[in-house]
Amino acid sequence: MDVLCKTRKDESFLEQMQHGEAEFPFRFYREDVWEFDFHCIDWHWHPEVEFIYAEKGGISCFVGTEQFTLRQGSGLFVNSGVLHRYEATESVSVPNIVFSPELLGIKTGSIYQKYITPVIESDIPCVLLSPAVDWQYAVLRRLLHIFRLQETEACSEMQTVSSLLEVWRQLFLHTEHLSGQALNDKGRRAQLQVMLQFIHANFNRHITLKEIADCVHISESSALQLFRQGIRLSPVAYLIQYRLKRAADLLANTSQTIVSIAYDTGFSDAGYFCRTFRKYYRQTAMEYRKSQSG
Repeated sequence: MDVLCKTRKDESFLEQMQHGEAEFPFRFYREDVWEFDFHCIDWHWHPEVEFIYAEKGGISCFVGTEQFTLRQGSGLFVNSGVLHRYEATESVSVPNIVFSPELLGIKTGSIYQKYITPVIESDIPCVLLSPAVDWQYAVLRRLLHIFRLQETEACSEMQTVSSLLEVWRQLFLHTEHLSGQALNDKGRRAQLQVMLQFIHANFNRHITLKEIADCVHISESSALQLFRQGIRLSPVAYLIQYRLKRAADLLANTSQTIVSIAYDTGFSDAGYFCRTFRKYYRQTAMEYRKSQSG
């Protein structure tokens, strides 16, 4: 069977991939979300910014506390440090670029301070790019030019940066009016990430909603709201999914018994673990182990 792509990240959801080289922190990808594990590029964030384009098919996007469908011919800007996830219901073509804002200017320079900082330090998690809006259509055309450049032998770093600066100029000129619409969004994202990290550190024991909420000093109802807005799951549902993913890793990479894995990942009942694993992964734990060894 084909080996599915996986999203590599650490316990804080920080993506564990270097996008480009230190001397040129830029990377172009042409991806099919359908080819990833569970047909999704799972929750992650990175200090770089990202532009994606729905070349063929549409994808479901979860960015910060937003959820929407990116339709074919549309694009998306994802800001630095923002949690995001992509899902597909069929094969799609999604060319995208991920790059450090410092590619456009050094942090101490006037270009960075005047034009880059206001965007990446704003409360704007993302910007949808529609071909029906003139300035956004101009950005999309420029992005397509950048993508084509990366697939030609004649591509040069100077051409790429020149086009990126034009994209950024449009973004800077037209995103000021969006700032303020996501009041305290960065604060909410930080609280959500701390609660996710708490779950990751304590998943193998019994934990309560109150403990999860207490780690960021908010009420249980506020914690529920943050989870549902941020990742469309309750804390308990996320905890179960995280336990199942840790169990899947152990099934694929160790010879532990299924019963041992169930208890080591926080399930108090092996039978419940097996039923839940089959429901989530659409195969039994043993079938999953055999598929991964193959």
